[in-house]
Amino acid sequence: MSEITFQKGHELEDIIQLVSFKIGNEEFGVDILKVQEINRMMEITTVPNAPTFVEGVVNLRGRIIPVIDLRTRLGMIKVDHSIKTRIIVVELVDKTVGFIVDEVNEVLRIPRSITEPPPEMVAGIEANYLTAVAKLEDRLLILLDLEKILDSDEAEQLSAMS
Repeated sequence: MSEITFQKGHELEDIIQLVSFKIGNEEFGVDILKVQEINRMMEITTVPNAPTFVEGVVNLRGRIIPVIDLRTRLGMIKVDHSIKTRIIVVELVDKTVGFIVDEVNEVLRIPRSITEPPPEMVAGIEANYLTAVAKLEDRLLILLDLEKILDSDEAEQLSAMS
């Protein structure tokens, strides 16, 4: 996670910077340093025999990038894309991948002290995809580990697409 340390009184406070987004009613956050860009929905080319959670590929300024429907990958019900749907383009272990999310909210800077390890299951999502849960004043933010969203075989399949 991207971290900044601030002087607060006499102690140093550990700050995490995140991009927050929604899938359904749940709010998620990912490390801002992994995010390359956020794009509006664009035309996605379907790839035959791709894994079910792979929506297809997009041409992003001359680069072919696989796009994963994060909703499907997390075991949530697939819905039609809306005007708020976005593709978050991230760098994962030397691989650029797009993740479709329902909407992007904001960039957050939160103290690490308000996060705690995730329970076994949060919002029906397995804990191995999660790094932490942050307790904000009025809501919970689920911190995702995008590198664990794909296993090594799936990562290889994606490499073959780009």
